Amino acid sequence: MRSTFKVLFYLKCNAPKKDGLIPVMCRITINGKIAQFSCKLDVEEKSWNVELGRVSGRSIAAQEANRMLDKIRVGINQAYQKIADRDNYVTAEKVRNAYLGLGMNHETLLAVFRQHNEDYGKQVGKLKSPRSYWKYCTMYKHLSEFVEKRYKVSDIAFKELTPAFITDFELFLRVEKNHCNNTVWSYMMPFRKIIYMAVNNGLLQRDPFFAYSITKEETKRGFLTQEEITLLINGTFKKKSYELIRDLFIFCTFTGLSWTDMANLTKANLRTSFDGHLWIDTNCQKTGVETNIRLLDVARHIIEKYDGMAERDKLLPVPCYANCKNGIKAIAKKCGIEKNVTWH
Repeated sequence: MRSTFKVLFYLKCNAPKKDGLIPVMCRITINGKIAQFSCKLDVEEKSWNVELGRVSGRSIAAQEANRMLDKIRVGINQAYQKIADRDNYVTAEKVRNAYLGLGMNHETLLAVFRQHNEDYGKQVGKLKSPRSYWKYCTMYKHLSEFVEKRYKVSDIAFKELTPAFITDFELFLRVEKNHCNNTVWSYMMPFRKIIYMAVNNGLLQRDPFFAYSITKEETKRGFLTQEEITLLINGTFKKKSYELIRDLFIFCTFTGLSWTDMANLTKANLRTSFDGHLWIDTNCQKTGVETNIRLLDVARHIIEKYDGMAERDKLLPVPCYANCKNGIKAIAKKCGIEKNVTWH
């Protein structure tokens, strides 16, 4: 009912700007449930009338600010009435989203990101790698959590994205997710691609990544010693999945293949040379360079161990990258290896 509908403008006093001005927020309340958003307006705290939810005084700045607030109120009322006439029920979030343009032609960040990932997933194993797909899915998960925690909504309109949104999300990855600089960099790159796609498709007028910069830091990679590799090989595990992941890691160690190139191997990549030795002929997915690898006994035994267990014509039964990535860390720890063991 109309009596449950209320619009309130208030100051977000806990987040003052560097110039001392305070952001004005709008709160929509329907049946005790609230939805809120930034009015994209900053005012002096001393000029704000809390009871009226307006700027006091007759200055030009005050009049312009109040006209903006009146325009927002009218727009929200129109959105409320339109939803009330069309649907059986009205919620605060539906009114907020309608006013901001959410839910219209996929012009929302997470909806577009979700559609991108669905399309990307269909190309995995053909044009795209499982590892890249996993990165996009993880990025979507982090972004969805950030929007929910920071803005209390399930999605956000493209027109709501600002440079501050980008830097706030970077801070979320560093602080809330405790990611190092290079991990943050690896997530911001696919995010930037989604934004570029939105700009090119006319969903965004201005690029919020404009002037944003993050640089990948050069890191000195460690390595496993012969003794540590032996610990992995001799390790015993209750979980069969750990045994599989360990074997796949050892296979990569003795062939020099990356996780992606290993996962892409099929039986057609095997070749027996004139001298009777077994070789792998493949192309590196990242560089396209042809690679010919003579299999040592350790790698050959692993292929024989899992012969016939992979799906379709794959050479090895490789789990998804996330399971392999997390599994090898747990395995190394169980084997007494303190180093940060990762796939490449």
